[in-house]
Amino acid sequence: MSSTTPLLLSGFADEAANQKTIDQQFSALAALGMRYFSIRFIDAGNGVKNVMALDDAEIALVKEKLTEYGLTVSSIGSPIGKSKLCDVDDGTTTAYRPFAEYLQDEVARACELANTFGTKLIRGFSFYHPKGSDLETHFAQAVDQVGQIADVCDQHGLTYGLEVEANLVGQTGQLLARMHQEIARDALVTIFDGGNLVMQGFSEEEVFQQYVAMKPGLGWIHIKDFKDPAGSARVTHVDEETIKHFVPADVGQSGHLAIMKDFAQFLPELHERMAKRGVPGVFADMEPHVKGGGQFGGFSGPDGFGVALRAFCRVCDESGIQYRLRDFSDIQADRGF
Repeated sequence: MSSTTPLLLSGFADEAANQKTIDQQFSALAALGMRYFSIRFIDAGNGVKNVMALDDAEIALVKEKLTEYGLTVSSIGSPIGKSKLCDVDDGTTTAYRPFAEYLQDEVARACELANTFGTKLIRGFSFYHPKGSDLETHFAQAVDQVGQIADVCDQHGLTYGLEVEANLVGQTGQLLARMHQEIARDALVTIFDGGNLVMQGFSEEEVFQQYVAMKPGLGWIHIKDFKDPAGSARVTHVDEETIKHFVPADVGQSGHLAIMKDFAQFLPELHERMAKRGVPGVFADMEPHVKGGGQFGGFSGPDGFGVALRAFCRVCDESGIQYRLRDFSDIQADRGF
């Protein structure tokens, strides 16, 4: 059964550009027919920077180029929440920031950028508990901090999306669902990412169960997959700088076809949920990592990004999900036909 509610295709534009320049990123996405993108790393004239570090002139150039290429920012791909909960040396290189300072500086900056670029969404994370520690002993602190972030976002008319990812407090769908339930803020949603679960050794069935657990708090989804030739083996800590088995959504171990068939029926409800937050619809954000990934980003190249996008479109076609890429009618409209 097909869904008449369309899925909005988006993607992390930096993954599609060899040098991450603004014209490379926007040219690749426009050529692929995309209208939306998440902004993360970009060279807007003064070298590659995280979006959080852009100065006023760079921001102005990005806004100018958005019009030139007919693109819209779907979310701020911030690194918020990818810092330590505790100021302890656990053998990792992740930084610790006092939370009050973090909230005032980083979170406020992300909100400012979201409003400047005209998006209602900020992507973030659920903080790192000390490596090797009992996650449960840090859960309440993570809930408190994420709740405060959601409150700041809400004050700016924005929604905070919490991505499921290895090594964080919210490393599984069940943990993120529990966090969402305990925080209980309309300004907080969760982001499903199948590849981030498979890399932890979860089976296709377990990934589907985690997707289902997240549905009550889900806001949007990230699209990447993972296929380990050695097979699935549960790991408690993922070395994010060495993982390299990311693949398109139609050949990985997440079971995207089964997930998207269910998602097709869920789309109308989710669309209504996000519309109440001022979001134009439900985003599927391409983050393929098909040429490599790490703690703070990944790379696909223009060719890899195109391969991954077409693979996901095939999954959507088979799942009965409607989506739209640019066609000649868009060119005609631009020319006033």
